[in-house]
Amino acid sequence: MYKTTVAIAFSAALVGLGGCASKEALVGTAAGAAVGSAVGGSTISTVAGGVVGYAAGKRYEERNH
Repeated sequence: MYKTTVAIAFSAALVGLGGCASKEALVGTAAGAAVGSAVGGSTISTVAGGVVGYAAGKRYEERNH
């Protein structure tokens, strides 16, 4: 069961990263997911970190481009 959960989370992360429109959003999503995983260790914290990182990357892109 644990391997299935990890595989589903990994697949969702790849789909999410593929949807990033810019380099900043991609970096923000990946960094946020890594931090969320390190802090919380659960799938939910990884996804939440990715969402927050994506928003931060988009905001950075809007301010600097």
